[in-house]
Amino acid sequence: MIAPPDPTLRHWLQADGSLTARLRRFGAVQVQLQQHGAMPLWPRECADLQQHSGYVREVVLLLDGRPAVWARSATSLSAIKGPWRAMQGLGTRPLAELLFAQRHVERTPLQAQQLALGGGLERHVRRQWLGLEQYTPQAGIPRWARSSVFLHQGHGLRVMEAFSPWVCKLKL
Repeated sequence: MIAPPDPTLRHWLQADGSLTARLRRFGAVQVQLQQHGAMPLWPRECADLQQHSGYVREVVLLLDGRPAVWARSATSLSAIKGPWRAMQGLGTRPLAELLFAQRHVERTPLQAQQLALGGGLERHVRRQWLGLEQYTPQAGIPRWARSSVFLHQGHGLRVMEAFSPWVCKLKL
C-alpha cells in the first residue's frame, strides 16, 4: 500500500469510532442500501472471517444528498443467526447503531488500502457508484478505503469503507 499523501485523507482512514457520527458533523447522513443477503465473500473477507460465503450488506452513505462513502459489511452465515442477527434488519439505518451500541464488541486495527485501478474491488465500487442516482462527476470515484473486523461473542463482522475524494478533503 502506498501511504496517502494528504494528511486529511490519512485522518479519515485512521479515525476511530463511528464514521457515521463523524460525517454527521458536516451535515445530514442517509444510508442507501445497495444489496444484502447471502453471497460469496471476497478474498480478504475469506481470510478475515475464515469462510467462503456469508451475509453481506453494501450501502452508500449520503452526506447532504451527495455520495460520500461506499461500505460493505460481511459476516458468516452462522453469525447472522447469532450475535450479528440484527444486521439483517438494519435496512437504511447505519451499521454504527449496531456496532457502537453493543457492549463487549472489540475492533481490530484499521487497515487502509488504495483501490487498485481496474482491480476487482475498484470495478465493483465504480459500477455501484456510477449507478447512483445522486452521482455527479464532482463526487469522484472512491480510491481509498479502510477495513477492520468487529468481534462479538467470537464471531467476526468485517467492515470496509471506501471514501469519495471530496469527503477526504473535509477537516476532522
